[in-house]
Amino acid sequence: MDAITLLLERRSCSALTAPAPEGEALEAVLKAAFRVPDFRQLRPYEFILAAGDGLDRLGALLEEAAKQSGKSTEIVNRAYRMPHRAPLVIVVAARHRPNALVSRFEQQLTAGCAVMSMQLAAVAQGFGGIWRSGWPMFDRGLHTALGLEEEDQIVGFLYLGTPLQPPEKPLSIVESKDFTRWL
Repeated sequence: MDAITLLLERRSCSALTAPAPEGEALEAVLKAAFRVPDFRQLRPYEFILAAGDGLDRLGALLEEAAKQSGKSTEIVNRAYRMPHRAPLVIVVAARHRPNALVSRFEQQLTAGCAVMSMQLAAVAQGFGGIWRSGWPMFDRGLHTALGLEEEDQIVGFLYLGTPLQPPEKPLSIVESKDFTRWL
């Protein structure tokens, strides 16, 4: 698949199974993150990978975070299973690097770009993925459990694996003119 086709036809895929990227394929996914815009080369991110038993450990952290933050019984009961929707989950955290020229927000944007770049690298290699967010992204107890600092921020959970079926095509074509204007 050429780059323009990849960019124009990329779709999230939530129905994922094994295998997930591993070995050289996973290394390519991770290296794609290092090519995103990163003013001053601060590398303001960390990737926490969970596969196999790691999915159980991540699920237990999510379950405990849900309990500690007073989530509903339904959310607490679902939390443990959340990471098991894919064979590989990459928690992407923006790790704040104090810098007079690069704001925390700009560093978070860099980490967000890393998520998208990794998903594109996975899709380019025949895998599928989905960038998930939700309450865990903002739960400070989960941040602490993952060893993140107060000024750090989870920017997403990248679920990767092999699509159970081809991703659906977009229902409608978005016209760029509907979202742009010239000065």
